[in-house]
Amino acid sequence: MKMKGKNFSIALSQLKYEKVRLLVALSGIIFAVVMMFMQLGFSDALFDSSVLLHKSMQADVFLLHSKSSALVALKSFSKYYLYQLLEFPEVKSVSPIHLGYANWKNPWNNDNRSIFVLGIDPSNNVLDLPGIQENLTNITYPDGVLFDMSSRPEFGAVVTSFNAGETILSELQGSLLKVEKVVKVVGLFRLGASFAANGHLLTSNSNFVNILTNKSAASIEIGTIQLNPNANLKQSISEIRSRLPSDVLAFTKDEFINFEKDYWKRNTAVGFIFSLSTMMAFIVGSVIVYQVLYTDVSEHLPGYAILKAMGYTDISLLWIIIQESLILSILGYIPGFLIAMISYQQTKSATLLPIGMTVDRGITLLLVTILMCLISGLIAVRKLRDADPADIF
Repeated sequence: MKMKGKNFSIALSQLKYEKVRLLVALSGIIFAVVMMFMQLGFSDALFDSSVLLHKSMQADVFLLHSKSSALVALKSFSKYYLYQLLEFPEVKSVSPIHLGYANWKNPWNNDNRSIFVLGIDPSNNVLDLPGIQENLTNITYPDGVLFDMSSRPEFGAVVTSFNAGETILSELQGSLLKVEKVVKVVGLFRLGASFAANGHLLTSNSNFVNILTNKSAASIEIGTIQLNPNANLKQSISEIRSRLPSDVLAFTKDEFINFEKDYWKRNTAVGFIFSLSTMMAFIVGSVIVYQVLYTDVSEHLPGYAILKAMGYTDISLLWIIIQESLILSILGYIPGFLIAMISYQQTKSATLLPIGMTVDRGITLLLVTILMCLISGLIAVRKLRDADPADIF
């Protein structure tokens, strides 16, 4: 224990001996920690925001066209296939959902912005989102829509104006047909922006097909099925799949969520870019720590040779370098963690993405930071082989 205490004192003294070098090392570690936190934060925000709608749907089984790849690329299918499933005794209710993009004209400056529009059945709402239940009657009014309170500010001061009692009218234009429809904001709800949609509108299915004239009332994008409480999910979905044509797929809720996440992970470059950026930050931090520790060992070789002559073993000297690595990792992680926390808050305010610090991510990156510094230290320690007491005497 006494030797270990001396080792720690030596490690700390060597780090403090060159304060400029210490600051350089800490700056590199802080940079790497912040970069890794931000990349992982953005990556998690991407996947979390992409399934906000999925998680809000209160249903057991979901139907999609087989050529659909994600919410941003859904294909329509006949709603007949959804309603025919009411013949099953295990099925309690079904509810169709329309989805599509439209161009929203900002009522204040006339700028056009792409907005995601949802159409639901007001008589059987399956979306558990703030603001919808109390506004179900309002969305049955002709061309009445609910506006997502978490939409980007580029859509205009809709929330502030609506809460002030002002009447808000805007024009919507379908993504394929250049037919403009005047809509009225009759309420507010909250879903949240994502990488695929900066804003959302919600209305009834009948209003949806009236506003987005390129959509058919006979077709839907998602079919939701709620089973009876005593129904066996595995058996029920197997029976449902047997009744569906090959171009209509049935998913459980977990499968539906994973289906969306897999699209962003495998079919887009975004997930790969975040992973690559995290790895590059790790490598940059490792190289900086290695350079600092290598230089430190090189300049103190005579001192290490003396320690060897005093009876220090190679293991003891190795432990000194390991302790230097551990000290650097902790001293660099703490400010990096705090900077990342502040950056998360600023990013969330600026982008409205669900980005924030989690316990798992904090612990994971603490271990990654320690590993990064340990790897650098173990590579730099090879220089200790040159520490020969015979060169001193």
